[in-house]
Amino acid sequence: MRSDVIQTLLVANRGEIACRIFRTCRDLGITTVAVYSDADDGALHVREADLAVRLPGAAPADTYLRGDLVVAAALAAGADAVHPGYGFLSENAAFAASVQDAGLVWVGPPVKAIELMASKTRAKELMAGAGVPLLAPVDPATAAEDDLPLLLKAAAGGGGRGMRIVRELGALPGELLAAAAEAASAFGDGEVFAEPYVERGRHVEVQVMADEHDTVWALGTRDCSLQRRHQKVIEEAPAPGLDDALRTRLRDAATAAARAVGYRGAGTVEFLVSADGRPYFLEMNTRLQVEHPVTEAVFGLDLVALQLRVAEGGPLGATPPSPSGHAVEARLYAEDPARDWQPQTGALLALDLPDVPGLRLDTGYTGGDTIGVHYDPMLAKVIAHAPTRAEAVRLLARALERARIHGPVTNRELLVRSLRHPDFAAARLDTGFYDRHLAALTAPAAGRDPARAALAGALAAAVTATSGGPTPTRFGAWRNVPSGPQLKRYRSEPDGAEHEVAYRTPRTGAPEPHDAPGVRVLAVTPDRVTLELDGVARHFTVRADGDRVFVDTDAASYTFTALPRFTDPATHTEPGSLLAPMPGTVVRLAEGLAAGVPVEAGQPLIWLEAMKMEHRILAPASGLLTALHAAPGHQVEVGALLAVVQEDPAAIPVPEETA
Repeated sequence: MRSDVIQTLLVANRGEIACRIFRTCRDLGITTVAVYSDADDGALHVREADLAVRLPGAAPADTYLRGDLVVAAALAAGADAVHPGYGFLSENAAFAASVQDAGLVWVGPPVKAIELMASKTRAKELMAGAGVPLLAPVDPATAAEDDLPLLLKAAAGGGGRGMRIVRELGALPGELLAAAAEAASAFGDGEVFAEPYVERGRHVEVQVMADEHDTVWALGTRDCSLQRRHQKVIEEAPAPGLDDALRTRLRDAATAAARAVGYRGAGTVEFLVSADGRPYFLEMNTRLQVEHPVTEAVFGLDLVALQLRVAEGGPLGATPPSPSGHAVEARLYAEDPARDWQPQTGALLALDLPDVPGLRLDTGYTGGDTIGVHYDPMLAKVIAHAPTRAEAVRLLARALERARIHGPVTNRELLVRSLRHPDFAAARLDTGFYDRHLAALTAPAAGRDPARAALAGALAAAVTATSGGPTPTRFGAWRNVPSGPQLKRYRSEPDGAEHEVAYRTPRTGAPEPHDAPGVRVLAVTPDRVTLELDGVARHFTVRADGDRVFVDTDAASYTFTALPRFTDPATHTEPGSLLAPMPGTVVRLAEGLAAGVPVEAGQPLIWLEAMKMEHRILAPASGLLTALHAAPGHQVEVGALLAVVQEDPAAIPVPEETA
């Protein structure tokens, strides 16, 4: 039996997954090596590794996607094995081969298995031969109305890149071009194929683990149906609401898929399950999945440790452990769901979750780190495990609600409200969940009280200015003082609503709210305020960073920006200006776009790529493009002027009564 005992492991990745693999390595006594780009200098995965090797540059194409540099880094650091993590080079057969050619242990599946599954079109052909259920492909050139809706998918890669839903035949040629362009940009391969789009389908997958001794484990099911832009947001194990016959069919199909390619190590076989319970093979991910912790929690396993054991030539047990309980995972992203999921950047001042049994945090960030523009906007994965699904969901929602996350806008509130949505609670799950519910989930939530939170922030700021220390000032009633009220103005994030707070600062004692019926101040320090609101005492934790103020309560969190008393006219921009909503790279322009051409309201004009996603910049009105400052390849900062559209009054509809 082969035995390659791994002593030093290089992780060819970054962020959360690198930190997670290092955690297992520490438990096993394995020395760890990180690689890092210039943008990741000082990142958490670099700080946690025993050794680190720089990959010069910042863009993924120059760093984490350079297999030759990664192999050279492993050799320079004295590593004897390489783990690819997920994303980047994890499913690149040529990279796996180069690792082995360098005399290093590859902690992943055989090169041949990666090659066979690398193209979704070839993989489907292979699975058909293995008896795995499939959706029949559709030739876009001969597609008819009866074939609609169609799903266009990139043959290479994943993560939702190059994926489009087509509901009208007239839109098919344009969507094919757009999908191919995105696939070529993301994966270097513009091949796109089409298949029927299953309405209200569920995304269900099976974790497999295989060794070189002909043992294949099918470790239950996971549901990953809650997705945005075809990327997963909330995952759970086991997939709820499946009957025993369907579970057995999924496990058998996943095992057959693994055996068909001589698989070894950790992999995932993904299925689409129709509303009437029919499963269809989607793809096989020849790597560890982002959502692997829910399977670990339910089966009591360390999948990374098993990957290492299999890579060393060791056997799995004859059967896997029995599952226990239910686990749910939420992906915490630095993004604004209410604004087309725009990724956010900047300083992450705090990332703290409650330390309670059953809760796990996997992250590549700590408070004080900076979220940059070059990589995926995921901050962390929060995983809850409990005896029942309802208990796990409750634990996860409450933990997210109580978390202190200060810095860029995140999807935290969306996650909490998704977990508590009646459809999710009842396991009515499908990939269209956010298409139907996003507007309601991002609308102002009942029970939020930003005005009282702004008051707490103003009182804490006032006591900081007057006392200069954290000693609490307690009092039981307001005072009559001759001084007039002071005013503070705040803008809340991300909705932009403004709040004006009036308070008095007496010569002695704490600041007092002005004209605030139903409010009684019980205690004030620079970082904590206790208010009695309509007879109920409520605590507000306050943190200020420059002109930003973060206020956390028991059930909500608020971010404010302190505003000047009067606005600065210099901050106004020319009407019709198209500003970059985030830092990123201009990847393409609308065909024929140039200064002087007419545009229509809502027409996509400019495509920006930031944090692994494409974002469209739309014409704000019908009119004339009077200026164009963007060009493909340009790097732009947030707020950069991209173009100017001069509105055409003739294009504005005239009300019938005045026509």
